[in-house]
Amino acid sequence: MGKLLAIDYGRKRVGIAATDDLQIAANALGTFPPAGALDFLVRYAADHELDAVVVGMPLNLNGQPSAAAEGARNFTVRVKKLLPGVVVDTFDERFTSKLAMQTIMEAGVKKMARRNKALVDKVSACIMLQSYMEHRKLIVNLKKST
Repeated sequence: MGKLLAIDYGRKRVGIAATDDLQIAANALGTFPPAGALDFLVRYAADHELDAVVVGMPLNLNGQPSAAAEGARNFTVRVKKLLPGVVVDTFDERFTSKLAMQTIMEAGVKKMARRNKALVDKVSACIMLQSYMEHRKLIVNLKKST
């Protein structure tokens, strides 16, 4: 079984998280500038078996793509070209930044450290990846029950 990667794409920073080999838990790998994130993905894929890469798709509350969605779509296309043979999917990333900030606060991170946007991006990628895994598990269980 390969790992799953999640990407919280932003024009300035890209947060990346990965699962363990059994796809049980998500762990932050880091934040990178967009071009650096692509380089990191290629190196990571050379060292690890990947089942899928999930790019967060920023949607509005009504489910329609937000203004930032175009950048995420373009990034997704680039990832697909760089990682042929790896499933590259998109996933709704609504509210992950707010959930990340709440998680960071609940973890007792001091106010000055909470201003670090890179920390929020890494935690957002973890939250999105965990949600993606739960979604996949739900779909599998629904298929089994029908």
